[in-house]
Amino acid sequence: LRTYPRLLCVATQQKNTGQNLEDDQSQSQNAQKFEPSSAEKMLTEEKVKLEEQLKEVTDKYKRALADAENVRQRSQKLVEEAKLYGIQSFCKDLLEVADILEKATESVPKEEVKDENPHLKSLYEGLVMTEVQIQKVFKKHGLIRLNPVGAKFDPYEHEALFHAPMEGKEPGTIALVSKIGYKLHGRTLRPALVGVVKDA
Repeated sequence: LRTYPRLLCVATQQKNTGQNLEDDQSQSQNAQKFEPSSAEKMLTEEKVKLEEQLKEVTDKYKRALADAENVRQRSQKLVEEAKLYGIQSFCKDLLEVADILEKATESVPKEEVKDENPHLKSLYEGLVMTEVQIQKVFKKHGLIRLNPVGAKFDPYEHEALFHAPMEGKEPGTIALVSKIGYKLHGRTLRPALVGVVKDA
């Protein structure tokens, strides 16, 4: 009979031990639920890194696209300017020819151009027709004459040879044009050589 209480104590201890084991297991499971495993931590860190890399690559891609678009627009502008102003040096050379034609027609005395002088009359008319035609060609290609008598002096379009006081004329205006100027598509190709009115 003495052994029964011992057995009862042993059984109770075993029961308590079993409960303790179950409690420990449930606590460890709860801890696992609340604390992520090391593999999950690694995956989370890897995800964050990959997202940062994706953002960086996306930014670089957008910048590269913007740079490519800027280069394309600049190239297009250069091509357009080359089309417009590629004939610039050729036009400059032709301006000298136009100047000579103008001087030739101006040097012929008008009173001598008559039917009694048929050769001179034909030559003069030919020069005038050539001058008119060359101005038409210039205009067709965007080359415009600058004859700014009476206009305000503009340093971008005119080159002042002298300044002189003149009665009845506003200071800062152009009183005399020594050489005609030209603009090519709005850009001054050759400034007009002018005399400018100054205060008396």
